[in-house]
Amino acid sequence: MSMAIELARESAKCDEVPVGAVLVKGGQVIASGGNRKERDNDATMHAEIIALKEGAKALGNWWLEDCELYVTLEPCPMCAGAMINSRIRALYFGAYDSKSGACGSKIDLLKKGLFNHDIEVGGGYRQEECAALLSSFFKSKREFKKL
Repeated sequence: MSMAIELARESAKCDEVPVGAVLVKGGQVIASGGNRKERDNDATMHAEIIALKEGAKALGNWWLEDCELYVTLEPCPMCAGAMINSRIRALYFGAYDSKSGACGSKIDLLKKGLFNHDIEVGGGYRQEECAALLSSFFKSKREFKKL
């Protein structure tokens, strides 16, 4: 999660919502990503999607069944769907997202038995630190608008 948090910090420096994701297989980092929606002008460039794409490239296969994804924020529906389709083994996230979280907060797309592939899910890892990154980012955005 430390690496995901650092990626989130780097994203914030680029005026991106601070979210970082790290894909691990067998205890080794195989891919990572930070949000790139603003820089790439592409709504699909979430940290999770980038990490999954890079992981598939690194392994030469989109099937990521033995992989774990560490993310600083509870994934949205798009990212949760990509995780199901890529067959990751587990997801561990930091902050919960009551507005668009798709892993239990708003909806639960990763509920056991809902789809053809179940993903082990754990949330709240370093929650306060992950949430503080997001709060600080959006607070600075609001303050900048006041100027």
